[in-house]
Amino acid sequence: MKRAFNIRCLHLNSEEDAIEILRRVGVDPYGLTSMLPKMEHLNIHIEALPCRTANIIKQEMLSVGGDAAVSRDSVACAEDVTEVVIMGTVKQLRKFSEKILNQAFGLHTLAETIEEALNNISRKSHELKMSHRKIMVGDRPLLMGIINVTPDSFSDGGQFSSLDDAYRFGCGLVEDGADILDIGGESSRPGAEPVSVQEELRRVIPVVEKIAGAVSVPISVDTCKAEVARQALQSGAEIVNDISAMRYDPGMADVIAQAKAAVVIMHMRGTPRTMQQGELSYGSLRGEILSFLTERCEAATSSGIANEYLIVDPGIGFGKTAEDNLRIIKYLSEFKVLGRPILIGPSRKAFIATITGGPPSKREEGTASAIAAAVLNGANILRVHHVLKMKKVAAMANAILRA
Repeated sequence: MKRAFNIRCLHLNSEEDAIEILRRVGVDPYGLTSMLPKMEHLNIHIEALPCRTANIIKQEMLSVGGDAAVSRDSVACAEDVTEVVIMGTVKQLRKFSEKILNQAFGLHTLAETIEEALNNISRKSHELKMSHRKIMVGDRPLLMGIINVTPDSFSDGGQFSSLDDAYRFGCGLVEDGADILDIGGESSRPGAEPVSVQEELRRVIPVVEKIAGAVSVPISVDTCKAEVARQALQSGAEIVNDISAMRYDPGMADVIAQAKAAVVIMHMRGTPRTMQQGELSYGSLRGEILSFLTERCEAATSSGIANEYLIVDPGIGFGKTAEDNLRIIKYLSEFKVLGRPILIGPSRKAFIATITGGPPSKREEGTASAIAAAVLNGANILRVHHVLKMKKVAAMANAILRA
């Protein structure tokens, strides 16, 4: 059958995409301003709201032309709580938040939260502050090169038998295009045993000192120990990459705050020794990760670490199944609501082997695919082993994203 009309369903990734198509149509500039918010449609999921509150939300959303999905038993308040999915354009959501701003039942807090979320997901760049500088993150993904000065890391343990080897490798990563170097002295592979503070200091501090004096990029220290972080920051590091999100050592937050260092807040259940043992199921994978990261970011700011110093990481491979890791990458853009740069580290991890097979050294193609998908879905910082290859992969994915 011959089509009478040539139609297509628009895939709008950004405000710029919507502006481009409106200009192509020839919309008046004043009309463009009013139409733009109508073209951006969002679905906002809220867990465990009282039914009375959910019913108000549904009615108010209907009044502005949107809708809200609630449990079928919530209208009669036959159950205590319900999940809610608010559906509407950006314009409708902003009208909705204005209408509930002065209402009871905690709706004013919801209004403020929605406004903050709308602002965060539309943000194109982030100012990231650290000990000795500040950088803008957003125009392109940054590459964080991995330097593991450990005998037992899953991919490159024992690679550096001397300080000079680690130094040359770090300088080489910068030459290959690394924007950040991440130096770690304790393996976080599944089943890894912890090391003492003194042993971690012995491994890490000389490497930080030597590399910091030779490169111009920021150095991150991968540690959960406050004393290791403190000495590394004094030796030239500017970022603390703490896989425990500052939970394991009660002194970590104070060390970071006093040094005005940036910190990576990462999600993990359990410890590296136990994280892949037992039942790994989640009631709501992204919901639980988002809730955890929100709480830990709030804990950081309460400890004196300003929001501009925070980086978030959903924790690929840390207490997750292979399918969980794939879903995190697929829906990575959901973490934009946090309003901070998103770091992700899929490099050579075991979930890749479930698809492509092979030991860590044979997972580069799978890593490249994961990196490309992560960039397309909103990743800002990529933690990788092979900087030179992944820099090119990230550049190509970013070019497609911004085409």
